[in-house]
Amino acid sequence: MTDRASAPTGASPAIHTVGLAKRYGSQVALAGLTMTVPRGLVFGFLGPNGAGKTTAVKLLLGLARPTSGEGLVLGAPVGDVAVRGRVGYLPELFRYQGWMRAREVLGLHLRLGHQPRPTWAAAIDDALRTVGLAGRGDDRVQTFSKGMQQRLGLAVALIGRPELVVLDEPTSALDPVGRHDVRQVIRRLRDRGTAVFLNSHLLTEVEQVCDRVAVIDRGRVVGEGPLATLLGGGAVRVRCTGLEAGALERLQAFGPASAADGWLAWAGLDHERVPDLVARLVAEGARVYQVDVTQTTLEERFLQLLAPS
Repeated sequence: MTDRASAPTGASPAIHTVGLAKRYGSQVALAGLTMTVPRGLVFGFLGPNGAGKTTAVKLLLGLARPTSGEGLVLGAPVGDVAVRGRVGYLPELFRYQGWMRAREVLGLHLRLGHQPRPTWAAAIDDALRTVGLAGRGDDRVQTFSKGMQQRLGLAVALIGRPELVVLDEPTSALDPVGRHDVRQVIRRLRDRGTAVFLNSHLLTEVEQVCDRVAVIDRGRVVGEGPLATLLGGGAVRVRCTGLEAGALERLQAFGPASAADGWLAWAGLDHERVPDLVARLVAEGARVYQVDVTQTTLEERFLQLLAPS
């Protein structure tokens, strides 16, 4: 990481910040956010209430000005007006007039974005198709269920095929079917190369769709990386008999092991090493009867990162 928010060599990332901070008088809303969001991935942005997530989103979208630090969005400084047309945004709370038709809602946002009128029809059709509302464009918003209104909000965020889409709690008010549908839309966005910045407190949802995750607390990143790396290994238990003398000490090559009631257990063992562990046990004279493998959940890792040091 460099001292300044200069883009790395090659194509600029979707988001790149260095020490981005915001104060309101004596109140610190964001202490110093440093992170990089690659293009073409789903990036989960997590933290407890009051951690600075909403403030960070406002700064990235140019809705507030940073007190200090620097950041780039699609290669341009945060707040750059010219880049806003390349960014889609779905706020947590939104509401469209019930008497408007879905096409009218999308057309209004194209108009606000100063998009050329001849491109409107194709852009609207593309957005409606992406979120599964292709047959409802002429229906009024007041006839839509909560899930369909959420899809329409997504369509607004996707209008014109932005390079970056910022989603603020997109599934918090939806039932399981609605959450599944939103996850499908997010995956389709990733498949077509769009960067998705997902701000959410629903950790199970994040775990299902995100490629990388950043956890912030008190305005700073306390954990960041690919989801698999951030979670690390899980726990491995093996029920076996017949180990040769001194074998347990030699098995410490796989990490500290504990033994109880015929079980051997390793915490934090990379699951890719489990076949090697079993082979080593057999080589040490063990008869293996059962292998239990559990993965650390995002909720468990989240709580670990937020625990007082």
